[in-house]
Amino acid sequence: MAKKSVKRTKRGVLQLLRMRTTILILLILVIGFGAISVRLAYLQLVSGPYLQEKAVEQQLVDTTVNSKRGTIYDAKGKVLAQSASVWKVVLAPAYLETNAQRKYVAKNLAKILDLDYKDVYNKTKQKIYYVVIKRKIESDEREKILKLCEKINKKFDGLSNVITLFDDYRRYYPYDDLASSVIGFTGSDDQGLEGVEYEYDKYLTGTPGRIITARNANQTDMPFQYEQNVDAKDGNNITLTIDETVQSIAEKYMKQGLVDNEVVNRGVCIIMDVNTGGILAMVTADGYSLNNPYDLSDADLASIRALPKKKRAEAESAALGAMWRNKAISDTYYPGSVFKMCTASMALNEGVVSDNSSFYCGGSVKVYDHTIHCHYTAGHGSQNLFQAITNSCNPAFIDIGARVGAERFYKYYQAFGFSEPTGIDLPGESDDLFFSEDGSMTVTDLAVASFGQNFSITPIQMVTACAAVANGGKLLQPYIVKSITDVDGNVVKKTETTVKRQVISESVSKKMCDYLERNTIQGGVNNGYISGYRVGGKTGTSEKIGQSQKGYEDYIASFCGFAPADNPQVACLVFFDTPRGASYYGSQVSAPVFVNIMSEVLPYLEVQAEYTDDEKQYVDTVAGSYIGLSVKKAQELAKSDGFTTTIKGDGKKVVAQIPYSASKIPVDGNIVLYTDKESKKQKIEVPDMVGYSVSTVNEIASSVGLNVSFSGVTSSSNAVSTSQSISAGETVNEGTVITVEFSGGTVVHD
Repeated sequence: MAKKSVKRTKRGVLQLLRMRTTILILLILVIGFGAISVRLAYLQLVSGPYLQEKAVEQQLVDTTVNSKRGTIYDAKGKVLAQSASVWKVVLAPAYLETNAQRKYVAKNLAKILDLDYKDVYNKTKQKIYYVVIKRKIESDEREKILKLCEKINKKFDGLSNVITLFDDYRRYYPYDDLASSVIGFTGSDDQGLEGVEYEYDKYLTGTPGRIITARNANQTDMPFQYEQNVDAKDGNNITLTIDETVQSIAEKYMKQGLVDNEVVNRGVCIIMDVNTGGILAMVTADGYSLNNPYDLSDADLASIRALPKKKRAEAESAALGAMWRNKAISDTYYPGSVFKMCTASMALNEGVVSDNSSFYCGGSVKVYDHTIHCHYTAGHGSQNLFQAITNSCNPAFIDIGARVGAERFYKYYQAFGFSEPTGIDLPGESDDLFFSEDGSMTVTDLAVASFGQNFSITPIQMVTACAAVANGGKLLQPYIVKSITDVDGNVVKKTETTVKRQVISESVSKKMCDYLERNTIQGGVNNGYISGYRVGGKTGTSEKIGQSQKGYEDYIASFCGFAPADNPQVACLVFFDTPRGASYYGSQVSAPVFVNIMSEVLPYLEVQAEYTDDEKQYVDTVAGSYIGLSVKKAQELAKSDGFTTTIKGDGKKVVAQIPYSASKIPVDGNIVLYTDKESKKQKIEVPDMVGYSVSTVNEIASSVGLNVSFSGVTSSSNAVSTSQSISAGETVNEGTVITVEFSGGTVVHD
């Protein structure tokens, strides 16, 4: 019995152990599979999107393909900024199987692209199909790469796809420094940094494309046939209101004005369409190279090198900022007497002055404890409104301002657009600096404000106000961009003329046009007079109070005008900041530059010239064609065309002529007719014709058989020649036309 009990006990223990083992296994299985299920649920439901994204990243390589930046055109369709084609060199090193292949490819790529051999060689070791070796290579390097590809294919069979060239783009500016402060430039990443390039970056920048490359299980890129390409979308094109020809004319004379007047702090010229607000030209002289925008002038570099090393980086940054600064919209200045056109306009519009109003000038006027002088210290005496404008008399305008009153003065100041930025579509526009934020003024403030002193405005504000004076009294929104179109020519955006408000009445505007035209006629070139054209305008000279350098009294010399005075089309502001030459008056510094600019711009804009009888003798025409005619017939035809003739040689027929057919020649000019080749070899020496009156220049030229084309103002009795197109001492054929530039006239101290 005892033995059976022991057996039963052992059997029970074994059964119990088996049962416990089974339970334990079941628990392990339940807990294990439960944990796995929970983990799987977590991975799928919670971490699923993240893990899916990581898997895609491991399986695909996403490479950006640059889009082509939009082109910037001038108003006539000339390209001002464009993205020229360059290329990106991409290597597929996974195709390279031997060390000899890697060395050969690396050596040649490094040599062609001027790269470090070791860096290129290390890239050839990667087991991938897309490695950028160099970006933005030019066409000459591209041709060398293509030849290298041919050599590699011949030397190592099956390596035709080891190097690939992808399209890329580099910004290029065909006119280099033209309108540099307006157009601006881009950085290395093709992002706009200044000017229109910055302001309209979102329109110019296209949508990048993509190259999506698959990877295999070994994390090696799949060949190119497993790629997916998404094409890039080019940026929009922009057409400016800027006219390249008008801009070039303005820049040419502004640059010369800097030199002639020893200008320290640059100059500005803005030409605006008074009927639309479009800017035809905007110059900050002297500009900078858009293709090399980080190249400073020699003077700036010398100044920076003279500084301690720790200060050079900061000085260089400041110099670049100053060079890029668009002075036409970012700098403020005292407008001076140019502002008198606004003061007179508001007074006429309020009816507090009229043609018959009388103003007295004794040479100065006392306003409380301040004595304010007139430029004519002897005094102008009694004068009417037109005389006060022509005399640019400060005491008279102090009286006019007082009649308007401080409250109404500020109301018109705001109405003319001086109290806020114009909103022109360019970056960096500054606000004005008035006496107080609420417009309140003391009696003395009003007195000096009446003639444009002690408050600051921007050049763009002044020319916009001038346009309002001229165009019937409407203040317009100035703008630079005319339209934006996509790559297919569809209009994305178009700028329409926006009238902000009516500032003065049409009748007051018409009267001011008459006053300002008569002002230029009476003052000659020094008040903006242009032969053959009806021009209205006003000079300005303002002291830079508190801004002058030690030992100097510095000034802003300006002129602001419009044409034609009877039907205004364009307004133009010219000002030079700190001229240190023979004069600092706007009448002698800026007005002659205005005359030179507008003398070329108005004919280009097809504004019809109307010459007086006195002016007609200095007007150019074109020479006829007389070659092949008998001498007698040629003389008769030339005479009927209004020219005199000189015969050279003993032949019977004309074989050559000077000036040439269709070339410019003065009315009543002389045409030299050559009857044999030998006679044309005869030369004469060009005399010095600078520094003389119109009549004297004419006599000098006639005495040696030359023709003179008169440029600038010739009708003034004080006109003096300032330059000639062919230098004295050079030899030319008799009859050659020499263009002589004139300036001068009644000096108006403003």
